[in-house]
Amino acid sequence: MHDGFIRINDVMSMTGLAKSTVWLWVSQNKLPKPIKLSSRVTVWKKSDINNWIEQHSKAVA
Repeated sequence: MHDGFIRINDVMSMTGLAKSTVWLWVSQNKLPKPIKLSSRVTVWKKSDINNWIEQHSKAVA
C-alpha cells in the first residue's frame, strides 16, 4: 500500500482540528509527530493520521 504524505491543512480537514490544536496535540503526544522534509516543509504520513482517527473513533463510540 502506498503511504502518501499530507500537509497541515489535510490533517486539519481529516481531524476537524484547528491548526493551533494540531500543533498543541503534537507537542503533547496526542497526535502523531510530523516529518520535517525541509526547513519549510512539514508532512505527516497519511496512514498515521488515518490510524489515529480510527483509534479515537473507537474510543468515542
